[in-house]
Amino acid sequence: MTGVRDRSGAPAVSVVIPLYNKRPHIARAVTSVFAQTVRDVEVIVVDDGSTDGGAEVVRGFDRVRLIRQENRGVSAARNRGIAAARGELVAFLDADDEWMPGHLEALVRLRERYPCAGAYGTAYLVKKEGTSRIPPFGSVIPREPWEGLLPNYFRAATAGALPLSSSGAAVPRHVLCEMGGFATGAWYGEDTDLWGRIALKYPIAFTWSGMAVYHKEASNRACNTKKPVGEPPFVASAQKALQAGEVPPGLQEDVREHVASRQIIAACRNLEAGRPDLARAILRGCRTRDLWKSRYWFLFWSYVPAGAYRVLRPRRVFTALNAWKGRASS
Repeated sequence: MTGVRDRSGAPAVSVVIPLYNKRPHIARAVTSVFAQTVRDVEVIVVDDGSTDGGAEVVRGFDRVRLIRQENRGVSAARNRGIAAARGELVAFLDADDEWMPGHLEALVRLRERYPCAGAYGTAYLVKKEGTSRIPPFGSVIPREPWEGLLPNYFRAATAGALPLSSSGAAVPRHVLCEMGGFATGAWYGEDTDLWGRIALKYPIAFTWSGMAVYHKEASNRACNTKKPVGEPPFVASAQKALQAGEVPPGLQEDVREHVASRQIIAACRNLEAGRPDLARAILRGCRTRDLWKSRYWFLFWSYVPAGAYRVLRPRRVFTALNAWKGRASS
């Protein structure tokens, strides 16, 4: 499949890759784009002030637009790439991840079949320490090989792995412009916030085929950084939408539960970072009908001194939350 160029001469897909100190991995990411069955693509790499020579690696590739800027964060880098994109469909890929060869073909197919959708996503493999697995997506998403419009994005995102990821999603450019792109005020949860804001207004399409590969073992990943985080950005976005009456009554409870799940995960990150006070503050503001056991479990851990927590913590800090997700998807 070569992709179909529109009448304006724009590419079928614009691929935006934010780059910050990912020299060991960026070649793999770009190579996976050029290995796609969809050939009609433009590749935009936005170097966000890297100091490790990653931009020089990018210069070694033909047909890659390299944009350099001072370090302003991953959201600003993605937004810069969006502004430069010429394609109507914009796909995102982190510099330390890669795509299977049919990834863009799957996204383009979704776009053609479901033009009403606000975002398109594929399943993804998580690689870590020599192992790879597909995370549990929960029964809200029909089993493989299903693809289509999700019955309920927020319920799916709460009961299992997120249907949209920063390396597995594509969004029409006009939707990105409508949403104002990625929020630049947070370094963690900025992608989840955008997916949530889109899902408040548009259906979300998903497919099991053409998976992305999420390299959790890669160096310098934000998800592996143990530093404090604030309230997840989607909390404010959801509250604003609820207060403005922009969420249909039948969806409001699902949105609230998704917000609660994001808050609990943020609290877990603060426990890992040795900031139980921040975890406690987030959990005190967490309101949930279904996740109350997880909320109280981690609230308990927030009163344990940070030093003792590191010794006594469960083998997996997300044990309680994962257990709830397993029950919710059964």
